[in-house]
Amino acid sequence: MNIRPTSFDHPDAVKLNDAVQLEYAKRYADEDEDGEGDLTPLDATMFAPPRGLYLLAYDSSDTPVASGGWRTQDENGEGYSDGDAELKRMYVTPGARGLGLARRILALLESDARTAGRTRMVLETGTAQPEAIALYTSSGYEPCPKFGYYRAYDSSLCYAKPL
Repeated sequence: MNIRPTSFDHPDAVKLNDAVQLEYAKRYADEDEDGEGDLTPLDATMFAPPRGLYLLAYDSSDTPVASGGWRTQDENGEGYSDGDAELKRMYVTPGARGLGLARRILALLESDARTAGRTRMVLETGTAQPEAIALYTSSGYEPCPKFGYYRAYDSSLCYAKPL
C-alpha cells in the first residue's frame, strides 16, 4: 500500500468521500431521512498544510482504498479548544478493511498534527460505527465533551487524545 498526501478535492478523494457519505447515510438512516450523509462543512483549504493534511492510501493497482485527514481547530462556539486538530473522513473501502490501513493513516495524521504544533487530536463519530469506536479507543482516544456540527445528536460520540 502506498499512502500519500492528496488534496481533499482531488478526484480520488472525492470518490472516497462520496463512498463514505453513502455509508453514513445507510448507517444513520433513522436520523438522516434525506440520505445526505455528514453535512459538516468541509473544503480543500481546511486540509492544506500546515493547517491540515489529507491522505489517501492506494493499493498495488493504484486504486484509492482508504482516506483520512486532519484540520486545525481552535476555541470556538462549536466546542473546540485552542490547539485542536480534528480528524475527518477516515474511511477504508470494504475490500481493503482488516489490513491495518486506518491505523496507519491515523498514526501518520497524529504525527503530522503534532509536528504542526497541535496539542490534541479530536474526532466525532457515532453509535452506528462500532469499528471506528474500536479503532479510536484502542489507539488511546477517550470520550470527551461533545463538539462540532453533530454535538446535539444523541448518536454523536466525541473522543480526544493528547498529542
